[in-house]
Amino acid sequence: MRSIRDICHAGSVSESQTSTSPRSGAVSAGRAAVDETDLQIIAALQRDGRMSVRALAEEVHVSRAGAYARLERLQDAGVITGFTALVDPEKVGLKTSAYISVSIEQNSWRQVAKVLQELPGVERVALVGAEFDVLVQVRARDNHELRDLVLEQIQALPGVKGTRTWLIFEESSLPGLPGLVPGGTTEVRSRQS
Repeated sequence: MRSIRDICHAGSVSESQTSTSPRSGAVSAGRAAVDETDLQIIAALQRDGRMSVRALAEEVHVSRAGAYARLERLQDAGVITGFTALVDPEKVGLKTSAYISVSIEQNSWRQVAKVLQELPGVERVALVGAEFDVLVQVRARDNHELRDLVLEQIQALPGVKGTRTWLIFEESSLPGLPGLVPGGTTEVRSRQS
């Protein structure tokens, strides 16, 4: 399987974009050029988003000013889109998880996706190419709440022709973007009901 590095064409980072000299082998991700040091910064922040800039600079072997400049450039370019806390759903009472495939009427994707994203418990909405049109990941307190979400809310949406639900018994959490940055590990969390 090809990674994002294989897909993006090579470019270089200009002196004005970083405090270190440009490296060959930079990855062009849309409008932003991302080099190996940028990838190391991304990997470090994916492991610890609360890391200080000083610690980040030490880890990737650049000056603090260089780390600040690179971090600001990555944020301005939209490569880094934010920082967030990761929450264990079970510990906040969301003990049931499921994938719901949704078949929709042609040309209703935008309206259906907008409403789906606003429903309580909906974590992710994706338009897919399959025998169904949309895949939704949801979390609920229990199976009764999941049933209500599917039967009373999702199936009642204008444009929805049908749904199919798969309960998630156990899931793996992949930190960051696999294949983009080195050092990612898979953490398996068991669900106990």
